[in-house]
Amino acid sequence: MTIIIDPQASGIAGNMLIGAFVDLGADADELKEIMEKSAFEFGKIEVTFEKVSKHGIDSTFCHVEMLEHKHSINYGEFISKIENLDLDENVLETSIRIFRRIAEAESKVHGKTLDEVHFHEVGTSDAVADVIGSVYAFYSLGYDLQKVIGLPIAVGGGRVKTAHGTIPVPAPAVVEILKDANMVGGPVDSELATPTGSAIYMELCDEIKEFLPQIKAKNVGYGAGRKDFDHPNVLRIIESSDISESDNIDVIETNLDHLTGEEIGYLFDTLLDIGASDVSITPIIMKKNRQGSLLKVISKRERREDIINAIFKETGSLGIRIAPHMHRGIAKREFETKTFDINGKDYDVTFKIGYVNGEVISRRPEYEDLKRIAKETGLALREIEELVR
Repeated sequence: MTIIIDPQASGIAGNMLIGAFVDLGADADELKEIMEKSAFEFGKIEVTFEKVSKHGIDSTFCHVEMLEHKHSINYGEFISKIENLDLDENVLETSIRIFRRIAEAESKVHGKTLDEVHFHEVGTSDAVADVIGSVYAFYSLGYDLQKVIGLPIAVGGGRVKTAHGTIPVPAPAVVEILKDANMVGGPVDSELATPTGSAIYMELCDEIKEFLPQIKAKNVGYGAGRKDFDHPNVLRIIESSDISESDNIDVIETNLDHLTGEEIGYLFDTLLDIGASDVSITPIIMKKNRQGSLLKVISKRERREDIINAIFKETGSLGIRIAPHMHRGIAKREFETKTFDINGKDYDVTFKIGYVNGEVISRRPEYEDLKRIAKETGLALREIEELVR
């Protein structure tokens, strides 16, 4: 399954994420309890969920009402209190990373160290509820085991009042948090992307794309924003079934006729080390019946120049052929580790599993694990392969 977080229409906020997760099946009663309990140390809150229609789109609104205001605290004190919450370790660690993203952005914007940063909006009880509620729902739905893709974020426009005065939209902290993400202004004169929502988005997404990739949507959840605009103020999250993916690659080739076997082996390892996706070397007959080798390297576009420079340096080649932007299909890949008892001792073996449309098409043990076990046990490699099937 692939998860698409789509904030193109109306930005992103913590409560919008939570609403969308509930729309997709997260337990609202459980979330209410977790959010209110976690935020209590920072101020009492009340969490409610309701179904609303945003310009004809049925969505879930998560309302977090602050019933008590406490003074802001510095980053160190804040994290210390978060660390003492009774939460699952994964939920806790992910939440702390999100708060660190926010604090580092505030630190850079205001020219302070982390220890000097005082949490205002981002340190109050409703923000704690938003972060922990989003992360808890994310894990409860099993999305941590899936690939998560983020689409461009609508950030709004105009100006907004904060604890630091009136500032432009998107707020400086939001711009800092969303570095390397795709942002677009508008479509309204209002703040659409909050620091909290932006930090959660950046932490949960494995990849950020400009457009929706080829998918087969299975379930869609909508989380409603608080404000009403002339467009649906909702965040969309899509669950899609696994499909084969595709990407653009470069195929880089050159002929070799003067390198020794050792030099070719060194070149092979060097190219993989600097980021080649695959390297192959094929014996060929060259002009004047000379024996040689064809070096073929598959490379991501961003690694192309490094790979070409390495080939020139290591081979002295006078010419390299490049077939740019070739299209390749790739199956979804996951890794699974299993433990096997071999000669009375437990050994971990990692398997690479390939999926197309949710169906397993291959399941192979990693060679390095098999080699390690063979060396330690003295058994033949083929015997280890039989034992872990």
